[in-house]
Amino acid sequence: MKVGIVGAGAVGSTAAFAMVMGGSASELVLVDANPKLAAAQAQDIAHAVPFAHAVAVRHGGYDALGGAGVIVLAAGVGQKPGETRLELLERNARVFEAIIGPALAAAPDAILLVATNPVDVMTQVATRISGLPASRVIGSGTILDTARFRALLAERLAVTPKSVHAHVVGEHGDSEVLVWSTATVAGMPVDRFARQSDMPLTDADRAAIDAGVRRAAYHIIEGKGHTAFGIGSGIARIVGAIARDERAVLSCSILNDEVLGVPKVALSLPRVVAAAGVVGTVMPDLSDDERAGLRRSAEILKAAADPVEASLARG
Repeated sequence: MKVGIVGAGAVGSTAAFAMVMGGSASELVLVDANPKLAAAQAQDIAHAVPFAHAVAVRHGGYDALGGAGVIVLAAGVGQKPGETRLELLERNARVFEAIIGPALAAAPDAILLVATNPVDVMTQVATRISGLPASRVIGSGTILDTARFRALLAERLAVTPKSVHAHVVGEHGDSEVLVWSTATVAGMPVDRFARQSDMPLTDADRAAIDAGVRRAAYHIIEGKGHTAFGIGSGIARIVGAIARDERAVLSCSILNDEVLGVPKVALSLPRVVAAAGVVGTVMPDLSDDERAGLRRSAEILKAAADPVEASLARG
């Protein structure tokens, strides 16, 4: 499958590299407002192809996106000193207005995969601007937070993360909810596995894992200025599920008609991802506290998105 990536910065280029290493795509096209950057990233990534999968990697303008099955939106602007979150959202919404039209004109059948932060609100913005069904506008959402949750649980229990099943739902951000109530290892509830392994999960352990997931981006950004490898790999995983029509259950974001009484809000839940995009959504069995947390997350995202939606409606 041909994949286009609009925005060849750290996230877009790392996602492209992950797709080459994992074989998620047969062809990659990088598009950027800075053509020299897109060209350099494409050339550098192409030099990894002999060590990985046979993926054609090139750069170009929007017309080069023709035939793409997925277009990754990784373009956006950074927050200026003194700028409010809403002002940043509105500026990134204008960026999306400028790029989504030309991208879909070249590849009208493509699924949009949103990576730009704040990803949930930007997914809602992309859905409005594109006019596509919500199932074809997917935000990377909490796919990375879910991976962090599984990795930290696995580390604590001395198993591979591939044997841990757990999800993070809601916002990709501070209000996200770690779903402990349905977390499993080896097919059994995580607490039972922990007791059998003589590694019981204390309240302090849970708090440390929660903080490790929720604050990971802050620590990484403090040390290196941005995150890229984890989210790039998450984007490649979603692309692979689409390309291979996997019907994989992945934690990602789409615009929902309603979540726990909150209407028209984009956030993450476990989704069934296939060639047509999101073909199903699973609501986990949540504890009372988790349900309250998810509703609060939905309300926070709704409050952030509504003014941007209103601004777009005004033109």
